Amino acid sequence: MNTANYHLYLVTDEIERCRYSLTETVRQAVEGGVTIVQYRSERLSHEEQREQVLPLQTYLRSVGVPLIINDNVQLAVEIDADGIHIGQDDMPVPQARELIGPHKILGLTVTTPEQMAAVDTTLVDYVGCGPVFPTITKDDAPPPMGVEGWAKLARLSSLPVVAIGGLNKERTAAIRATGLAAGVAVVSAICAAVNPTQAARELT
Repeated sequence: MNTANYHLYLVTDEIERCRYSLTETVRQAVEGGVTIVQYRSERLSHEEQREQVLPLQTYLRSVGVPLIINDNVQLAVEIDADGIHIGQDDMPVPQARELIGPHKILGLTVTTPEQMAAVDTTLVDYVGCGPVFPTITKDDAPPPMGVEGWAKLARLSSLPVVAIGGLNKERTAAIRATGLAAGVAVVSAICAAVNPTQAARELT
């Protein structure tokens, strides 16, 4: 298994929803305690994503924070990102693992007990479970499961579990209190914040 610190996992939002540039938002967030960053854009073309993520990658490498690419396995391979995160309807896990190689981080979204039972723990490094609460950053998100529902699902995993979906300071505290979360993933709680550094500190 490839290990990483998932404690505070930032998923980037579309740039129009951020108060600062992408790299500046992430820089401030890392100063506040973000331990891993996933680049996600559902609107930009491949070339636009590449142009946007390269300066971000340069910064993250300089501070030793892993960069995960959402969905776009081709981009992750092209830029030699630290890993990828895929959903249930994206590329099959075995194919993704073959493309990125054995030493990169591979995350998988899981939303049901059936999906959790089907996770190949020899190929996947961590699972992202949610949405815990309603979220505005993903148009096709399934219904929220709440803290109790999330905890019930997390207990089924032998892999590190990252919670995601509508998390703020209070909700993050409730997730961490279960003792089941390897980390919490946030989007707008940091990206839309007036002070991303302070916002990140409040989520640690």
